[in-house]
Amino acid sequence: MEILNFLTEPLQYGFLTRALIVTVCAAVVASVLSCWLILMGWSLMGDAVSHAVLPGVALAYIIGIPFSIGAFVFGAGAVALIGLVKSTTKLKSDTVIGVVFTGLFALGLAIVSRTPSQVDLMHILFGNVLGVTNGELWQVVILGVLTLAIVLYKRRDLTLFAFDRTHAHVIGLNTRALSTLLLGLLALSVVVGLQAVGIILVVAMLITPGATAFLLTRSFDRMLLIASGITAAASVAGIYASYYLDISTGAAVVLSQSLVFVLVYLFARRTGVLWQVASRRRLRRSASQDTPPLAVSDSPRGTPMGSEA
Repeated sequence: MEILNFLTEPLQYGFLTRALIVTVCAAVVASVLSCWLILMGWSLMGDAVSHAVLPGVALAYIIGIPFSIGAFVFGAGAVALIGLVKSTTKLKSDTVIGVVFTGLFALGLAIVSRTPSQVDLMHILFGNVLGVTNGELWQVVILGVLTLAIVLYKRRDLTLFAFDRTHAHVIGLNTRALSTLLLGLLALSVVVGLQAVGIILVVAMLITPGATAFLLTRSFDRMLLIASGITAAASVAGIYASYYLDISTGAAVVLSQSLVFVLVYLFARRTGVLWQVASRRRLRRSASQDTPPLAVSDSPRGTPMGSEA
């Protein structure tokens, strides 16, 4: 009975129910995209897009349009700008990404600091999932379903593109279009996660689930399922932890995902650090038990082994 009360008490509040739906939706969308980001080494790109949307959010408030529109425009614009600078200079990708996203993030901070508003900057940076309205809830759900539908429809092409871009090009796939599509989906997932955990913490949602699933399997299909399942469970746990411990909801969700990663990192079968240490100890013990003792020579002392008397 106590367990039932523990589970149902937070759901008596409408704002917590909306927070739970929005957070799980945003986390699942981000976790699916994170699998491709991990495989392709695009984790820093997820960081860049999430930070680059801040000026879009600020300008959307000034104009009076939904935050998601401004966030998506600037997220997609940041991707295009990174590609333009990279193609017209000899700078490496990580350098270009760092320059673009820090510049756009600083621009967003400057706009927010000069714009008198009732919107708390902390809510933009770290999310305000407990203040989600019904309209924002439907917005997140629709964008999340749209993103997942596109990902599932193009899953095979995107997977081949992630594993072997050259082969994908040889068999006739438009790799430039696939890259653009994946980056556009990344921008959409940032917009979805913006309401749940904010600009800064959405980076963790785009990296941690994929990294956790990667440690558990080498099958990409299973990786998608594991990442989605783990992040959904961690999101629910984070919501409940934020309610009973009275801590930030976005931070609690990300900490729950990070805790799962730590547990997998330490205890996962075959890949976990402690599992590997225990395996090496078992191998050494087995090797020492299987090694036969050295034979005792019957030759006279001082006579070389195998020499004739």
